[in-house]
Amino acid sequence: MNEPNFQLKGSAVTAIVLELYQYDTQAFRDALQEKVSQAPALFTASPIVVQLDKLESTLDPSLLATLLKDCQNCGLQPMALRLNDEQAEQLTELPLPRLPALNSRSRTVEPEPSKAASEVVVKTVVEEKIIERASKIVTRPVRSGQQVYAEGTDLIILAPVSEGAEILADGSIHVYGPLRGRALAGVKGNTQARVFCQSLEAELISIAGNFKLSDALRAERWKQATQISYQDDQLIVMPL
Repeated sequence: MNEPNFQLKGSAVTAIVLELYQYDTQAFRDALQEKVSQAPALFTASPIVVQLDKLESTLDPSLLATLLKDCQNCGLQPMALRLNDEQAEQLTELPLPRLPALNSRSRTVEPEPSKAASEVVVKTVVEEKIIERASKIVTRPVRSGQQVYAEGTDLIILAPVSEGAEILADGSIHVYGPLRGRALAGVKGNTQARVFCQSLEAELISIAGNFKLSDALRAERWKQATQISYQDDQLIVMPL
């Protein structure tokens, strides 16, 4: 019997979404470059979904090509487009796959659109469905480059999380040691999720798509026992 050549498997992947409200080429380039420079380790070479269904003006094929090229010049890797039906009719030859419209079981963390001429909003798309399971417990250190995901449950790590590592959970995250990598809790939309750690040294903390980077975290409880929650549309950093 011949061995199969491949397998198709489901995978949990956090996706950065670039949701565009207005588009001016130079303003977009400047705003995107500034955003990427704030967290190059997070954004550089990251795949993104370009969401255009809330764009106020029509984007013709040449402007779309310019938009995608600007993303690539900033180190991002466009992987798909999200369009409404009218846009899909106008853009008959798409340079990237088209994702289906968000349904009622999906949500995104949406700030109020700015009235400025152009604004780039970067966020994480999350799904609301959460499966109840026993907590996932990890006893070994999570090394740089590793990713650990707790699907439908909390993640408990009884060891350090190194810089460059990524830990994700549909529920809360507990780290009984230094947290130096990226921690993303409530990745399927659970705003009640929290992040707990013995020493806050993270590159990024995210709850339900809302995140703070290390620069902001350093100003609060750096290298201290900490819990982070989501309240009133922002992440709250508190003593543990």
